[in-house]
Amino acid sequence: MAEQPEEVQRLLEAIEALAAIEDDAACASAVTLVLNEWPGHHARLREIRQERVQALKDQGKTWAEIGQILGGVHPTRAQQIAKGLRGTKRPAKGEE
Repeated sequence: MAEQPEEVQRLLEAIEALAAIEDDAACASAVTLVLNEWPGHHARLREIRQERVQALKDQGKTWAEIGQILGGVHPTRAQQIAKGLRGTKRPAKGEE
C-alpha cells in the first residue's frame, strides 16, 4: 500500500479500534454513534477537498496535475470537485 499521511492512518486505525471492541453491544453502540455523526463529517471532508483543489488551481496547477494529486482522477472530475459537484454514482441528498 502507498505511504499514507499520518492523519489518514490514524482514521483507519480508529476504525480498526472500533472493530476490536470485544463486547458486541459496546461495539455496535460505538459504531452507531460514529455512523450517526458521519454525514456531517463526510460533507466537511468534501468541502475541505473542494477548497484545496480550488487553491491548487489558483496556484496554476492544471486539471490533469490536480487529478494526479487526487489519486489519478480524470481532469474533468478534478474540475467538478473544484466546483463542488458530486459524482454520478449516488443521487444528491433529497433525491434518494
